[in-house]
Amino acid sequence: MSLHTLALAAAALTICIAPAAHAHGFAGNRFFPGTIAVEDPAAADELALPTASFQDGESEYEIEWGKRITPHIALGFESAYVDSDEASGWSNLATSLKWQFLTDPASETMMSLGLEAEWALTGDSAIAEETTTVSPAFYFGHGFGNAPADLLKPFAVTGSLAYEAPVHNHDDAGDPIPSAIGYGLTVQYSMPYLAAHVHDYGLPDWVNQLTPLVEFTLDQPVRNRGDERTTGTINPGFLWTGRQVQLGAEAIVPINGDSGSSVGVAAQVHIFIDDIFAHSLGRPLFGASR
Repeated sequence: MSLHTLALAAAALTICIAPAAHAHGFAGNRFFPGTIAVEDPAAADELALPTASFQDGESEYEIEWGKRITPHIALGFESAYVDSDEASGWSNLATSLKWQFLTDPASETMMSLGLEAEWALTGDSAIAEETTTVSPAFYFGHGFGNAPADLLKPFAVTGSLAYEAPVHNHDDAGDPIPSAIGYGLTVQYSMPYLAAHVHDYGLPDWVNQLTPLVEFTLDQPVRNRGDERTTGTINPGFLWTGRQVQLGAEAIVPINGDSGSSVGVAAQVHIFIDDIFAHSLGRPLFGASR
């Protein structure tokens, strides 16, 4: 089955799925959806298959799977198939550990700590990096449900901060491998929150399942930087969230010439395993079931 056929099948499936409450990503009434470019703060059982992006003649098809070990600790596994004019193949395997240490329903706030690693020699040599990179990270989400004006209440922000540290300072050719700080921020406007917790304006159901958003990413070399420069993107788009599946689409706008030469596009099919398989694959391995 081609990726295009898979995406169409997933889209058709969502038409049959009615909106309902989600098992993960909630702080009080606020649901923090998984976003395409910036990691969300929730520990969850979920599968992003695929996340497809196209920019500057390069196509990338990413697979990401998250599995809860306990209700608030999750492991993640990620890799991507990259196809460009220069080379094609799989990127290195990346793994992550996320601990959701704070969930405050009253303030609609969620915070997590994470440790990410991209493992050298696990991908195709034409694509993958030559050294392992380890990245401690912080993730947060905050909703504005306590804002004084009703139309401000659906707003929320999520973000991430990571220090990306290679285990070697130079590659096999002797070129420096920089350490970097990775920044991520999303600004979201939740139509589900507006309809359910502020005021239902009688809009069509599909509109009430949308979350327009803008994502910002920045990668800033800070040590052993060599010729590397700060890169980043601005990603405006939207999410459509059903009971078991979420669809997303965004533009990819580079902030400078080092970030890309043209505007790209990204799309994602995000599957909520803990809703589909609530009593089996979607349960944490240890602790409470939800």
